[in-house]
Amino acid sequence: MNLYNNVYNNIIKTYLLMAIFIIVFGVFGYCIYYYTKNEAYIYLALIYALGSSIVSYWFSDKIILSMSNAKLIKHDDNQALYHLVENLCITSGLPMPKIYIINDESPNAFATGRNPKHSIICVTSGLLQVLNKTELESVIAHELSHIKNYDILIASLVVILATAITWLSNIVLRVGNFGSNRSKDDDRSGIGGTIMLLAFIGVAIFSPIIATLIQLAISRKREFMADSSAALLTRYPDGLISALQKISNYPKPMAKINDYTRNLYIADPAKQKTTWFNKIWLTHPPIQERILALTQIDINKKIS
Repeated sequence: MNLYNNVYNNIIKTYLLMAIFIIVFGVFGYCIYYYTKNEAYIYLALIYALGSSIVSYWFSDKIILSMSNAKLIKHDDNQALYHLVENLCITSGLPMPKIYIINDESPNAFATGRNPKHSIICVTSGLLQVLNKTELESVIAHELSHIKNYDILIASLVVILATAITWLSNIVLRVGNFGSNRSKDDDRSGIGGTIMLLAFIGVAIFSPIIATLIQLAISRKREFMADSSAALLTRYPDGLISALQKISNYPKPMAKINDYTRNLYIADPAKQKTTWFNKIWLTHPPIQERILALTQIDINKKIS
């Protein structure tokens, strides 16, 4: 798959994700209406879904940076980092993103934003201390690849929408039995009503799980592609291999970890161990699998 197709697919996935999100909230609203006979719940659910989608598209980067306690840096704050990012942007044909730093000794990085013109690269202070220039260049190239592939759009959107679905599901499950005041003659008290109630509870329980699985699947797939693109951009896969090894081998997880933003980082900030049982819930592919894929890259391949 070439770059153009990947960008196009990510944009299509974004609109599809927003549509699914609105449908899910519509189902929630209808189920509440079914038991309360108050049409306002349908409109409130749809308004909330539309509002969340709009906010996610336009302001997801600001929300994510706020969750991460990241601080904007200018040219004079860290000239070496600024010039490194600038040079890679020139090479890749990308506009200069804003650069943020998280004050955390654990090495890590992520990119966010809605498109290359409105993009952000965020690194931890530990990343700047642990990696050498070549390794840091490879990590920045990895994040720029996410920007160029439009991974940042769908990944940032998924973070906000998954948070919203989980939030709504928790509220629904706390509300209790919507049909507690219905009479025996009420059409909601029969088998159909029971089936509707069970379906509603099922949606409330499983929607966050499904949202999380979608979030993780998107994250794992895009990491392999960004690794490959970064290696071709720098023409030096060993730089990213070394960086991933250092990041993976660093013993301490990040001090402040948000479950909804974990998938954005180049490596899992929680340092979760890979086992046969928890592999499906991992936010990132195992480092050894990524390194193996990098060793098989042909650096003479033309970047498409």
